[in-house]
Amino acid sequence: MKLSKLFSQTLVTGCLFAISCGAAEFDMADRVVIRKADRQLLLMKDGSVLRTMSIALGLLPKGDKKAEGDFRTPEGSYTLNKRNPASDYFLSIQISYPDAEDIRESRLLGIDPGGQIMIHGQPNNPKYSQTYYQQNDWTNGCIAVSNADMVDIWLMTSADTPIEISP
Repeated sequence: MKLSKLFSQTLVTGCLFAISCGAAEFDMADRVVIRKADRQLLLMKDGSVLRTMSIALGLLPKGDKKAEGDFRTPEGSYTLNKRNPASDYFLSIQISYPDAEDIRESRLLGIDPGGQIMIHGQPNNPKYSQTYYQQNDWTNGCIAVSNADMVDIWLMTSADTPIEISP
């Protein structure tokens, strides 16, 4: 078993144990805000910022995602809806893109809106240096963070946490 998958399974199991025993004492975010232009992810609670994290975006970060393969990160209001502890990118949490409006727009244009947009950590099998992943937009349209930040996001959000992605 890959070390990162073993770690993420241990993390998930250990965190569930810690939460069930009351050992975890951290704030849960009630909203996630992405500021694409600033390359920031904010974990929010009651209008206050709990954590601010640096992010990498799709290879073509300016503009809203419209089609599969356009390398853009979507913009709009979505929710976090599915977690994957065995992701190819350390841990990942799926974003509810495309929503009904995205699908309607893409049908009018005769294109596929794409999907599988995630917040995720670093690749389990990197092709480039760590510096590359820290200093460049490199995803196909996802939101990438450091593995340490991904652990915080994983622990501080729950299913259906709203996420707002702004230009």
